[in-house]
Amino acid sequence: MTAEQALAALLKGTGLTARRTGAQTWSVVRTAEPQAAADDGYAANEIVVTAQKRVESVQDVPIAVTALSQKTLEEQKIEGGPDIMRAVPNLTFSKSNFTGYNLSIRGVGTKAVSATSDPGVAVSFNNSGLIHNRFFEQEFFDMERVEVLRGPQGTLYGRNATGGVVNLITAKPDFGGFEGNIKGEVGNYNSRRLLAMLNVPLVEDVLAVRVAGSMTQRSGYDYNATTKNHINGRDLWSLRTTVAFEPAPWFRANLIWERFNENDNRSRTGKQLCHRDDGPTHVGGVDLADGANIYGSVEIRRALFGQGCKPGSLYDDGAFDTPNGLSYSFILGAVALKDAGQGIGIDPVTGNLVGVIQPVDPYGGLKQSRDLRTIDSIRDPRYRAKADLLQFNLDMDITPALTFTSQTAFNSDRVYSFQDYNRFKSLPVFTDTTPLLQGGVLNPPPSPYHDLIPGGIFCDPQIGCTDTIAGFDISQSKSKQFNQEFRLQSSFDGPFNFSAGVNYTRFKTLTDYYVMFNVLTATAWGAGFYPPFGQDWDPNVCQGSNTLNGGNTGSALPVPASDPQAMCPYVDPNPVESIDGNGHNYFRSKNPYKLKSTALFGEAYYNIRDDLKLTAGFRYTEDRKTFTPVPSQVLLARSLIGGGNVSAGYPEDPPIKQKWGEWTGRIGLDWKPELGFTDDTMLYAFYSRGYKGGGANPPSPDFATKEEWLANAIADGVLQSTLDFIELFNQLPVLSLTGVEYGPTFEPEFVDAFEIGSKNILLNGALTFNATAFYYDYKDYQVSQIRDRTAVNENFDAKVWGLEFETVFAPTRNLRLNANIGYLRTKIGKGETSIDIMNRTQGNPDYTLVRPWMQLPSNCVLPTHVAADWAARPNNGIAQFYGMCGGVRGLIGGYIGSNIPDSAFGGAQYDPANYPELNGGAGLRADLSGNELPNSPRWTANFGAQYTVDFDQDWSATIRGDAYWQAKSWARVYNLAPYDRLRDWTNFNLSLRIDGPEDLTFEAYVKNVFNSTPLTDAFLNSDDTGLTTNVFTLDPRIIGFSIAKKF
Repeated sequence: MTAEQALAALLKGTGLTARRTGAQTWSVVRTAEPQAAADDGYAANEIVVTAQKRVESVQDVPIAVTALSQKTLEEQKIEGGPDIMRAVPNLTFSKSNFTGYNLSIRGVGTKAVSATSDPGVAVSFNNSGLIHNRFFEQEFFDMERVEVLRGPQGTLYGRNATGGVVNLITAKPDFGGFEGNIKGEVGNYNSRRLLAMLNVPLVEDVLAVRVAGSMTQRSGYDYNATTKNHINGRDLWSLRTTVAFEPAPWFRANLIWERFNENDNRSRTGKQLCHRDDGPTHVGGVDLADGANIYGSVEIRRALFGQGCKPGSLYDDGAFDTPNGLSYSFILGAVALKDAGQGIGIDPVTGNLVGVIQPVDPYGGLKQSRDLRTIDSIRDPRYRAKADLLQFNLDMDITPALTFTSQTAFNSDRVYSFQDYNRFKSLPVFTDTTPLLQGGVLNPPPSPYHDLIPGGIFCDPQIGCTDTIAGFDISQSKSKQFNQEFRLQSSFDGPFNFSAGVNYTRFKTLTDYYVMFNVLTATAWGAGFYPPFGQDWDPNVCQGSNTLNGGNTGSALPVPASDPQAMCPYVDPNPVESIDGNGHNYFRSKNPYKLKSTALFGEAYYNIRDDLKLTAGFRYTEDRKTFTPVPSQVLLARSLIGGGNVSAGYPEDPPIKQKWGEWTGRIGLDWKPELGFTDDTMLYAFYSRGYKGGGANPPSPDFATKEEWLANAIADGVLQSTLDFIELFNQLPVLSLTGVEYGPTFEPEFVDAFEIGSKNILLNGALTFNATAFYYDYKDYQVSQIRDRTAVNENFDAKVWGLEFETVFAPTRNLRLNANIGYLRTKIGKGETSIDIMNRTQGNPDYTLVRPWMQLPSNCVLPTHVAADWAARPNNGIAQFYGMCGGVRGLIGGYIGSNIPDSAFGGAQYDPANYPELNGGAGLRADLSGNELPNSPRWTANFGAQYTVDFDQDWSATIRGDAYWQAKSWARVYNLAPYDRLRDWTNFNLSLRIDGPEDLTFEAYVKNVFNSTPLTDAFLNSDDTGLTTNVFTLDPRIIGFSIAKKF
């Protein structure tokens, strides 16, 4: 008699069954009735999980956990991370703005986007946590199961698990025999998919190998109306090899290598929306159209006080406006340079000085297509991702009741995403420099800039040649992670058992984000920044060899433009595919970050009696983070107008080192009473404490202080008498941020969680019903927003509570129903406040928003009467205007510091310190008390049903339908209606599967039956790009047909 036969005879009639899990190992689980539920691996009590890092039936685990077998994943068409929300209550998923995603459980997710921030929901691969992963891009294939644990799981799973854990358990080699499967699929959008697996025992009951892979190719389901190409397609593949080695019953090991690769035109974000803001018609009592102020056209005057985009519903027709481009700080700045005398030549027709761009809105009030899948970009997106994961797992039975486990994992991850920044059309805006003349001389020769924009076509090294404004962005990262965990687990016959271990994680990453606009490059090459003294403009040469403008020092020695001592901002001469990363003609956020984390943990289990168990666990985690701040350098240089410390490159600031040592854990009871109306019941109640580390905010721009600039000038040999003269007239190039009320670091998160639950099997195994109630007291939840061209992370206290229900019902052999419902409430703590960059004045008419100088990153707010004084006085110009936002000196602001009176203080110089409610000019704080957390819909629900018709013993057909509903939620903590509101949405899927003889299967399916395009999230961009909003949606209707064969 074989071991399998002996176990089957022993367990006959007990309601238990044995399943082989290794060469010499089996697991014993309950058998569910009707038999169909057990055979399909669908009923909740049938799935074996490792939620507590030991093999248990999911119904025996006192944790809110959803376990999805490979068969369930296939039936519900859960093909990857974005689909998993349809199977789990109170779970939401959306792509986020950069290279990551936001996976949220019970309102706790990843709304912090700093390089040093951690996800709120941990993603684990066979119980090893992965900080950077391809959970968004990669498709599930050859899985044993996917486990989703809800609630803080820090005791056993460690850091980044305050919201929960998604544990991906891959299928392991089977020593039982040679087997394999292959599945081919075709569909709309020219979709082709291939999945295959081959399992080969090499040495009987000792050595086996399993190779599995998947490949997806699909044309894009979005359309670029400018290039006439379909975009957002897929070309990706995955390969996994697993080797299992069991030379003895007490020694079990496996080695896993997995590679993922993607190279296609995936769009990182969706459409960019905007409610156009033309700016106010009046400031205070001053009509901006009456011409009293000498500066600019009415459109420009209004734009000086406008945002570019204003808050409004993302679902209205108005959301498909283009921004008021005149409100872009770098467009206004380019116009202002000309008005301050720094033009590029004289128009021979009008005799007027002109700048690199015309003083008009480059978007011209154009409307976008209302189709969320149609964009207008001069180039198509590019997306590349690659990940290599190596994992070694070892189990050794030291004694029959003690098992030592070692898990070693190494992950190398790289991702690159390029796309158009705005993704909508613009109008011709560049000045034709060919006919321009040099000013200030008789019989003027051609302007030195006559070759800068010939024919009105500007050739940007990165963006290419165009007569319209254009911008790209790049989001990329590369990382390496090493993780080692040792555990010792008991399986004593007595009432006491335990699990204890240590964990070490080392992680290193470099994350980069670039934004490029051709207007920035044109401005950097234009007058003021790049003056050609005595020679024609040359992109390779900077006229002026030291810190000061050559005209001021009398020296005009040409030097290479890349010389760090040059006065001109360095323009990267390379195409976007091979930039050198040192350019000051674009924005770069460079984020080097290292983490070392060690942990000691343990959990004890004590059976107080046969049906009552006490669980108590702890974890001590020590996190050490090192972040090297690298300030941004947009249009900064060592010159009168440059305002920076260097003209090329990105010098690093001293590293920020942070350390935390925190205790977390859980304690609770689970009770298995004998109830007359259930087959099996477990009730549990637990308290747990979770922790997630803090981090460092990326730095602000590298503005030179007065002291730094003077020191640089003296080091360059500038005479002290010259500096004294410049300082006397207040012309030092000093730039400063407005109202920085946040610090260089942000705090860690803590959560105290209380949970009660019930797990039940009824009707002789035909019905499982699980219910959970929870309450969280959250301290310092981390949320990001873009402030001062950087991701500023803030902390807010919050309360979270809710209910969850999950059920599977198989009333007959052929019919199976499943459902889950989540109810969630969240509430930000009393007294929490924050500055909302979309609503800096909080609608208070006593304060007015003002646009900053082009090198400054953020809008500012000042008393309306101060702004009205500027608008009403005919002698005020653009220099005085920019003085209101603070900190501008140098060529454009030679007279700043005067003529900005504050009538409320007797005409004294305006000082934002006199108005503490303005936080230094950053704006009024919004009261967040009682607001809901973002991405926290009050209800989520999923319902599924399938019915099988048996034609004969060889053929059957199964029809299945799934419906998912997510209630409305908010995109940001401000809950600013209607702008922040995300509407409720539904999703329907249908499939028909025909099972034939010899394990042959045919299937046709439709995902997103009604082709809906809900907004799953929204991201607010920065002040200096007009406060546009990137939105995210689902895949469109997907129709597919597949043939699969097992052998």
